[in-house]
Amino acid sequence: MAKTAVSSRRALARYLLLRLVLIVPTVWILVTVVFFFMRVIGDPITAAQGGRLPAAEIEARKQAAGYNDPVIVQYGRFLWGLLHGDFGRTVDNQSVSAILVRYGPATMELVFWALIVAFAVGVPLGRLAARHYNKGADIAIRSFAVLFYAAPVFFVALLLKLVFSIWLGWLPISGRASPKVQTQLESVGFNTHFYIINALGTGQWGVIKDVLLHAVLPGLALGLLTAGVFIRLIRINLLQTLRADFVTAARARGVAESKVVSQHAFRNALIPVVTVMGMEIAMMLGGAILTETTFEWQGLGYWLSQYLLKRDFVAVQGITTAIAVVVAVASFLIDAINALVDPRVRY
Repeated sequence: MAKTAVSSRRALARYLLLRLVLIVPTVWILVTVVFFFMRVIGDPITAAQGGRLPAAEIEARKQAAGYNDPVIVQYGRFLWGLLHGDFGRTVDNQSVSAILVRYGPATMELVFWALIVAFAVGVPLGRLAARHYNKGADIAIRSFAVLFYAAPVFFVALLLKLVFSIWLGWLPISGRASPKVQTQLESVGFNTHFYIINALGTGQWGVIKDVLLHAVLPGLALGLLTAGVFIRLIRINLLQTLRADFVTAARARGVAESKVVSQHAFRNALIPVVTVMGMEIAMMLGGAILTETTFEWQGLGYWLSQYLLKRDFVAVQGITTAIAVVVAVASFLIDAINALVDPRVRY
């Protein structure tokens, strides 16, 4: 028994170490693809300022920024900067690292609210659909899941704004907080840039309420997209688990159906949800670009769209790289949780 436990721990350690090591080549490949793709388009200064500045000034700026150097030299300089936490500078000479620190928490906060919505909607509806297999409730819930998974996130966002902000007037139409509250949150002594944390730090219910109300519609728009995935996963896996031998044995022992579902089948049906969480976080970060732009939620997605419009490829490159790192780390953490929940993935 002791040997089995030691063997299991070693298998877990090997699995986690392998997954951790794989983060490096994964991020490196993504960073490399982004870098050379941007260089194929052209240098950032010409792309952003071409036609606005004299050719001599553009050439001087390119020389000063090192864009006249060979591409391989620029690539090496870029990697060296990343290793030191330097993501480059925008065309208007802002530090991309400072932009990531300033606006990254907004995107993380949005993904957090969206995950709450996804779990709160997806898990109970998926469970309900499985319990009422092929009945009216199941058909309605499946239709709901397909509708929100297939609908473009910006369309859902606009629809939510139309109903809850314009028609009903219940919720704010855009932003992370009202202007007065935002000024207060940005001027706190220890600014985390997470508005909910800053709001809780003030201890003022009015400020907390304002932040929460502004998060409802963006969280719903992005969260309902993932809720559709969770509904289908929970439903399918719960149906499969309910047909398993150990569930049949529990029923034969006279265990109540509600207990069979909640204590025997449901826990096993949650494992696939944990498995796909890494992919869902990546999808959420992609959806965050449209969600933040629609709600003027000033996170990395919003500013990525702005820098794309400005053709500021250094900023786009830095933000994309940061998102790739976040996705890789999140996938590792999900894999670690999955290995702890389901020992089969370690081997």
